[in-house]
Amino acid sequence: MYEYLTEQWALNFVTAATLKKYVKLEAKKPGAGITEEQYQEITGEPYEES
Repeated sequence: MYEYLTEQWALNFVTAATLKKYVKLEAKKPGAGITEEQYQEITGEPYEES
């Protein structure tokens, strides 16, 4: 999932809000989303829950 979302981010196909949803998904179902650290690697910004 991380590689896919990294590619989608580079192409501007996903937003930071969408990536935050994947962080929340990861918390509920490990392996299905991305971690907070991966969010930061993709966006360059620290993860802050909204």
